[in-house]
Amino acid sequence: MLTTQEKQQLKVQTDALQTEIKTLRSTLNELNDQKEKLFEQRNPLGKQISGFIREIKQLRQDRDSLTKEVKQAKEERAKLATEIKQKIEAFKKVHGEKKKVETKHAVRENPGKIKQEIERAQYKIETEGLSFEKEKALMKIIRSMEKKLKEIEEMSGLWGETRGLSKEIDQLKDKSDSLHAIIQEKARNSQQKHEKLMEISKKVDELKKQEGELNKQIEIRKKEIEEKLPGLDEKKKQFNELKVQLGEDVKEEHIKTEQQKKRKLSELQAEVQQKFRKGEKLTTQDLIILQSMDEK
Repeated sequence: MLTTQEKQQLKVQTDALQTEIKTLRSTLNELNDQKEKLFEQRNPLGKQISGFIREIKQLRQDRDSLTKEVKQAKEERAKLATEIKQKIEAFKKVHGEKKKVETKHAVRENPGKIKQEIERAQYKIETEGLSFEKEKALMKIIRSMEKKLKEIEEMSGLWGETRGLSKEIDQLKDKSDSLHAIIQEKARNSQQKHEKLMEISKKVDELKKQEGELNKQIEIRKKEIEEKLPGLDEKKKQFNELKVQLGEDVKEEHIKTEQQKKRKLSELQAEVQQKFRKGEKLTTQDLIILQSMDEK
């Protein structure tokens, strides 16, 4: 059984442990609250990052698609440029041949134009009722033009070929210009997508940096909690052990008191029995003691 001094020492120890346990619990609760607040700050960042990453993937896909289209358009325009060059060379060749024929026959007029003039002169003779002299003069002009036309008949094909080549060159150039405009538009869109992608990527890097710092702070709180938990468990164990010691001492003291009460009661019962045998007058207390003996 513990002495009064030992009991007081145990009481002081339990009170001190209880205070330490309370302080540790408060610290752990505070650390846990801090950790949860850090989680609350970090989780939205993760959602933002995920959203931006999806946007980056889409932008990259759109940019790459536009870049591919620009490349294909450039390749097609390069083929057109080669074709235009070939057509221009062919035009120069045919045009040179036409010039030689024109020089040979001293012709500067288009055969088609000469034909039109002949037709107009013939129509005039047929419809205007000209005098013989005027008709004769006009017929002379017609024969002269017909002679000239015959001399340059070999040019007809060259005129048609140069016109055809010129028309093809113009069409190819129009197509090339249209492709150039498409290339510029797609290249501009591709660049805009790229710039937007880089801008968002920079935001993601900044958010990841913030997220990393928050994760670091969370890990610090977790580590502090892990370090303090064993100490709390140990102090709770010590506290419980001391409480057990105090509890057992109280139990032992209670048993001892009961035993003392029983001994005292036995002594009183013996005295009352002695008085009863001698015929002495019994008090109310004596009667109660006797009654307790009957109850047993």
